[in-house]
Amino acid sequence: MLFCFLKNTRHKISLHSTAGIAVCFFLCLLPLFSPAQHSMLIEKADKPTLVGNHISILVDSSDKYTSSNITEAKGFVQSNAAIPVLPVVKGSIWAKFSLVNLHEDLPLFLDLQYANISNLEFYQQKKDSGLQMLQQSGNAIAFEKNRRLSPFYVCALSLHKGDSATYYIRIRSKHPLLIPLFVENRVSLDNSMGLQEIAVGVYMGIMLAIFLYNLFLYFSTKDRSYLVYILYLLFLSIAQVTLAGYAFKYFWSSLPGLNNYALPVMSALAGITGITFAIYFLRIRLYTPKLLPWLYLLIILFTSAIVLSFVGANDVSYNILNVISLIGGIVLLSASWYIAKTKRYKPGYFYFFAWVAFLGGMIVFVLRNFNVLPYNNFTTYILYVGSAIEGILLSIALADKINVLQREKAQSQEEAMHAALENERLVREQNITLEKKVAERTEELQSTNTNLSTALQDLKDTQIQLVEAEKMASLGQLTAGIAHEINNPINFVKSNIKPLELDIKDLVEVIDAYSALHGAPENEIQGKLAQIDKLKKQIDLGYVRNEIQNLVKGIQDGAERTAEIVMGLRNFSRLDESEVKVVNVHEGIDSTLVLLKNSIPSNVSIIKDFKASGEIECFPGKLNQVFMNILSNGLQAIKEKEEQGDESITISTRDMDDKMEIHIKDTGIGMTDEVRQKIFDPFFTTKDVGEGTGLGLSIVYKIIQKHGGKIEVVSSKGKGAEFIISLYQRLPESALS
Repeated sequence: MLFCFLKNTRHKISLHSTAGIAVCFFLCLLPLFSPAQHSMLIEKADKPTLVGNHISILVDSSDKYTSSNITEAKGFVQSNAAIPVLPVVKGSIWAKFSLVNLHEDLPLFLDLQYANISNLEFYQQKKDSGLQMLQQSGNAIAFEKNRRLSPFYVCALSLHKGDSATYYIRIRSKHPLLIPLFVENRVSLDNSMGLQEIAVGVYMGIMLAIFLYNLFLYFSTKDRSYLVYILYLLFLSIAQVTLAGYAFKYFWSSLPGLNNYALPVMSALAGITGITFAIYFLRIRLYTPKLLPWLYLLIILFTSAIVLSFVGANDVSYNILNVISLIGGIVLLSASWYIAKTKRYKPGYFYFFAWVAFLGGMIVFVLRNFNVLPYNNFTTYILYVGSAIEGILLSIALADKINVLQREKAQSQEEAMHAALENERLVREQNITLEKKVAERTEELQSTNTNLSTALQDLKDTQIQLVEAEKMASLGQLTAGIAHEINNPINFVKSNIKPLELDIKDLVEVIDAYSALHGAPENEIQGKLAQIDKLKKQIDLGYVRNEIQNLVKGIQDGAERTAEIVMGLRNFSRLDESEVKVVNVHEGIDSTLVLLKNSIPSNVSIIKDFKASGEIECFPGKLNQVFMNILSNGLQAIKEKEEQGDESITISTRDMDDKMEIHIKDTGIGMTDEVRQKIFDPFFTTKDVGEGTGLGLSIVYKIIQKHGGKIEVVSSKGKGAEFIISLYQRLPESALS
């Protein structure tokens, strides 16, 4: 009964070292023409015998050949190599060779010692018989369904002594392909498998011990270098056992699809973590910072190889891995030597020799695959030895790094202690000098503080005097207006008193004449009445009566006008101005206009457009002061116009949600933008020296701020000015505090 089963690997392709680029180079060396194929004579089978020199290769990219027509194919090319090597190809690869058994009639086996094959079909053609399939296998099929005992492919041959046969092997692979094909008997096969199991077991045991040791050190030290290193060990080990086929056998035997990506992905992750470890371990950031961007670029390229593998472009992924692995190996090898020699950094030597050991094993292994070196146990397992030496040396280097750090820490502590003692001495000396200087400086600061306090008090006194001066100026203007306004009705009343007194005297004279009739004889009454009539005509009693009415009416009008002025003054001044009250803004504006009436030229008209409700919560006296200052400035601006015409001051109000807007617009001389920006600054004035303090509008601005409101000015030269006041109808909490 014919059967196929797997055998352990005795070779590897490391995709994160200098070997990678060599693979792509030697793939081009297959000859295009060769002599006719000759049969391999099997004289001994107690040791593995390579079949490679007798193999012919056909690359069937379009899969046009099958078992039914492959025997008629004419495109086979003799390999002439002990181990044929091919890149990733689409379609199938056919291998053809002939065997003649001159050995004893014992079971013989074909041993294909390469695990990363997706589909594998063994065919046999004996003389005068058709093509017969011996076995179908591959890592695209679940491991258990392959009936495989080992990761490699072993097929039993029904070839008795003296028999000959031609064999066809159809191969499909997502990875670069090696065909290390051997013929051997059962004893040799068992020995090979046992040796391979021991080699891989020892290697994985060493790597596991190194992994656990460094994992323990990481948890002990929390040094990030250890974390990156154990990740590097993890991915490197998985990549190695994946290439050997053991990862499929033990880790994901029921998930054959992972075999398409595991090898390039794990190799790329090993490259990424290897570069990252080098950055931390060799202190690249400190010693060779200019190298960092290039190492980051290599990490990006490794990442792109992972992405390409996942999208099915394994051929491009392997090419990228080969090139950047070669470049990365050379760069890190050179960097470690440079850092060790020039920076006196001892771990750099460990890294250099560890990398040399690994690359040395890789070079020997690759040269064996390309038939430069013989195929034997040394060349087969040297890669495991190099990888293990690398892991051991780097672990020793990391352990030595702890000792270095401890020595540096102890030295640093000693230097810090010495520095602390020296600093303590210097501090004591400096304290004496400092205390002396502090005393001197304190005395200077106290003197300066006294001078500043005096200057501040003088400044406050000056400010108070200026504010009082502004108040007195406003009071003087207000007093003049009030005096003029009250003087007019008083003079009118006074001028009516004398005529009224004369008219009353005439009336009293007539009344006295009538009173004299009571005691007069009857014969004299007629005569006295005639005299009274004559007196009436003389004083014109009807005129006197009308004149008295007119004079009394004039006195009444003067008194009412005086009362109106007093009422306006009371509304304006508001002795309770420090209290918040709800008042009518329109009444405050009217009161202000009453007091300013004497200052309003005859050609200036006051236009009132009150559309707001008028009720507002405010400090009434302070708000009236705002109206007084703005209206006074407006009248002054109109008076300063060279050409006078029909001038006006327009006062309008309107409600805006929870606010009230008050617009006061004049037709005065206006102002420039430069003046407008400074108009609310304290002590800024455009009046001549001695005519103003420059505090009027500054006080206005502060009053509006105290109400939580806003005041703006719209003006341009020669076009008047408009003050826009925005006040909350109900004072905000900030204004009440």
